[in-house]
Amino acid sequence: MANFSKSTVPQFSVEVYQNEYLPEGGREVNAIVTVTSTGGGTTGRRSLTGAPAAALPGQGPNAAVVIMVDCSGSMDYPPTKMRNARDATSAAIDTLRDGVAFAVVAGTHVAKEVYPGNGALAVADSATRAEAKNALRKLSAGGGTAIGTWLGLTDRLLASADVSIRHGILLTDGRNEHETPEDLRAALEACAGRFTCDARGVGTDWVVKEVTGIASAMLGTSDIVADPAGLAADFTEMMENAMGKEVADVALRLWTPVGVEIKFVKQVAPTVEELTERRTQANTRAGDYPTGSWGDESRDYHVCVQVPEAGVGQEMLAARVSLILPAADGTSQVLSQGLVRAVWTDDMVASTSINPQVAHYTGQAELAQVIQQGLEARKSGDFDGATAKLGRAVQLAADSGNADTAKLLSKVVDVVDAATGTVRLKAKVADADEMTLETRSTKTVRVKK
Repeated sequence: MANFSKSTVPQFSVEVYQNEYLPEGGREVNAIVTVTSTGGGTTGRRSLTGAPAAALPGQGPNAAVVIMVDCSGSMDYPPTKMRNARDATSAAIDTLRDGVAFAVVAGTHVAKEVYPGNGALAVADSATRAEAKNALRKLSAGGGTAIGTWLGLTDRLLASADVSIRHGILLTDGRNEHETPEDLRAALEACAGRFTCDARGVGTDWVVKEVTGIASAMLGTSDIVADPAGLAADFTEMMENAMGKEVADVALRLWTPVGVEIKFVKQVAPTVEELTERRTQANTRAGDYPTGSWGDESRDYHVCVQVPEAGVGQEMLAARVSLILPAADGTSQVLSQGLVRAVWTDDMVASTSINPQVAHYTGQAELAQVIQQGLEARKSGDFDGATAKLGRAVQLAADSGNADTAKLLSKVVDVVDAATGTVRLKAKVADADEMTLETRSTKTVRVKK
C-alpha cells in the first residue's frame, strides 16, 4: 500500500458529465467520470545532459522496475530479434532514473535473473546501468515459454523493494506453450494488485489475447512491435512512462444508496477496460475499482447505475465517485470526489437528450467490441458476419474521429462508404496488420469538448 504525505501526492480532480434528467419511471443513469492527475511532473523528465534525471527534491526513489525478456529458442529466428531485444532492454535501462531499483529477468520455460543476479534489485546509477548493459550481452535464445514463471520471479523481486511504484515490462515473441492457460491465469491472479505490467509482442508468432490479457490483468499497456527494429524506441517510451508514475494503488470508489444497482464500471479512455468484476467491497454501500499507478495524465470512466422508479419532480443522489489512496496503516485518503444525480422530469427534450460524452464513449466501447467480433468471424470463416461487424467498426471510427483505428481497419477491409459502413473484406491481409488492429482495438479517442 502507498503511504505518502500530502505534499508528495499529485493533485487529483474528478469531473462528472451526464444528463441527470430522467422521464417519469426512468431508471438507468449514465455518467462519464473524468479523472485528472497533475503535479507529478516527472514523465519523460531528463537532466540538461540528456541523462535520466534523479528523483525530485524531497521525493526520494519511489519505484522499482523489472524487465522480462523472452529468451526462448524462437527469439533466434531471425537472429536480429534477440539483438534488438538486447538493444531495447539497454535503452530502457538508460532511461531509468537515478535511485530506482531494477532487475532484468531472462524468460524461457524457467525464469532466471540476469542482473543483478543475487535475488534482489540493483539501484540505478551510472555504474549499475553499465553493469546491467554488460550483463545483457550474455542473453541468448534457447528453451521454451512459460510466462507465469517470469511473472512469479518478477513479483518476488519487486516485493523485496520498499517502494510504492512496482512495475514490470514484459516482451514475448511466441505462444505460452510450456505451461497451461490455468498456470498463467493463476500467476496473474497472484500478481494482480502487487505490481503493474506493460506487455509487448514482437513479430507475429504470438497470441494477441495472451499479451493483451496479461496487460489487462496487471493494469498495464499492451501493443505489437511487428518489426523488431522498433523495440528500442518502444521500450524507451514505456520506461519513460513508468518513470512518470508518482502514486500507486489509487482506487475508484463508488458509493450508492439503498435501492441503486450498479450495472457496470469501465475505463473508456485512453483504452476500454472492463472493471465491473474487479470490485472489492470497501464498506456496506461502497466498492473499490483498481486504477493502478498515476503520473500526469487524465482518464475517463463510464459508470452506469439503475435507480428506483420515481415521479416527476423527485431527485436523488444516484452515486458518489471518489478517488481513494489507501495507506499502510489501513486508513485511506480521499483525493477527489464527484456526484452522479438523477432528476425526474416531464420535459421530454431534457429527458431524452443524450450527453455528448456518454454518447461518444458508448460508441467507442462498441467500436472495440465489433472489431474483435469481426476479426473472430473472419478467422472462423464467417465472412458475411465479419463484413457486417467490421463495416460497423468503420462507421463508428469515422463518426467519432478515431483516425488511427480507421487507418488500421483500412488494412483489413476496402472501404466503399465509411458513413454507411459499407466495406469489402480484403482477400489477403498481412498477419502484422490483422494483429495490430486486434491489439489496438481498445484504444479510444477523447471526446471533442
